[in-house]
Amino acid sequence: MKFRQRHREEPEINLIPFIDVLLVVLIFLMLSTTYSKFTELQVSLPVADAEKLKERPKEIIVAVSADGRYMVNAQAVDGRTVELLSAALAQAAEGNADTVIIVSADATSAHQSVINVMDAARRAGLSKLTFAAQAGAH
Repeated sequence: MKFRQRHREEPEINLIPFIDVLLVVLIFLMLSTTYSKFTELQVSLPVADAEKLKERPKEIIVAVSADGRYMVNAQAVDGRTVELLSAALAQAAEGNADTVIIVSADATSAHQSVINVMDAARRAGLSKLTFAAQAGAH
């Protein structure tokens, strides 16, 4: 008896359905993923790019240092309280309500120090307030 040998067919793996499934999973993951950003901010203020303003007839320059000390028209304020700063602003304004206060705060000074200047100006009856900044590099 002579038996014929059968030719065995090699099994073939079809990759196209596998690739289709992977693409669907990839699209699903791309659409459902939320990209969260860290809430950590690195802010370096202030910098402005404006022309020099004309001289004002009456202005008070309040300097705020990085450690929270104040100077009103180049004279140091003895304390750091809002009441002392308000008294110094009222004395420098000499009763003139149209006086403009220019806040020149250090870029690393605490936000509360600048808010104290704004509160002291309000208590002294001075409503015109502006902030000084240095010109930024182009």
